[in-house]
Amino acid sequence: MFKHSKFAAVAILAISAYHGAAFAQDAADPVVAKVGGVEVHQSELTLAMTGLDPQLANLPEEQKRVAALSAIIDVKLLAADANKEGLQNDETFKQRVAYLTDRELHNAYFKKHVVDSVTPEEVKARYEKEIAAIEPQEEVHARHILVKTQQEAKDVIVALDGGKDFVELAKEKSTDPNKSEGGDLGYFTKGRMVPEFETAAFALEKGTYSKEPVQTQFGFHVIKVEDKRKQAPPTLEQVQDQVRQLVMRDKYVKLLEDAKAESTVEIEDPALKKAYEEVNKQQADQKPQQQ
Repeated sequence: MFKHSKFAAVAILAISAYHGAAFAQDAADPVVAKVGGVEVHQSELTLAMTGLDPQLANLPEEQKRVAALSAIIDVKLLAADANKEGLQNDETFKQRVAYLTDRELHNAYFKKHVVDSVTPEEVKARYEKEIAAIEPQEEVHARHILVKTQQEAKDVIVALDGGKDFVELAKEKSTDPNKSEGGDLGYFTKGRMVPEFETAAFALEKGTYSKEPVQTQFGFHVIKVEDKRKQAPPTLEQVQDQVRQLVMRDKYVKLLEDAKAESTVEIEDPALKKAYEEVNKQQADQKPQQQ
């Protein structure tokens, strides 16, 4: 009797442990629906939500859950009917499943060895490398007074020569919408302004103004250069996402190079082979050289 009771207690403990583990698993990934007896878990619902049409991205979370669940139910209902018809044995279907499996394996491998493997140290090092390769551009901080005629511009220059304040003259005489800011154009690099204006502005020394009117398609300008400096590079915080993409690209290219080195690629169609080789050559030529 004692032995039997001891055995029963052990069995009860084992069953309790089993059901406890199962309960914990269900709690982490609960069943949200059943379709023909087939369980739909929260994990599948979450996966379906990531595949919703982009137009539904801005819906409230609960509406997205409903849309995703509706899609799952539709899929499972017709998938069950397809299985009954034996469509899973169709050769075209098998080929598509094989391709989709390979594609998802590619994506999983990419996520593990590229997306998830990028470290902050790699991003910082790549940022510093890119910044070091950039030659800082000169930029000027300028103001201008825009008028309709050459004579008006000459009168402005005479007033400046007589000691008038540039900012006050801009507010009084300029026809540009920024006249209320004293004609302030802020800092700009070459290529930002029309050629005639740019040439005149970059030729002036800091603190000086143009002694002759500068004509552009907008009218006649009198320009003053407040400051000149080398353009500061963007901070890591400003370009972090773009730099991360560069690191990911290089990691992906390296993965492919290693995979190709360990395998063989044979293309039977001559025209397709030529086109493939040309594309790969272009990609190799565009790849940055390792420093």
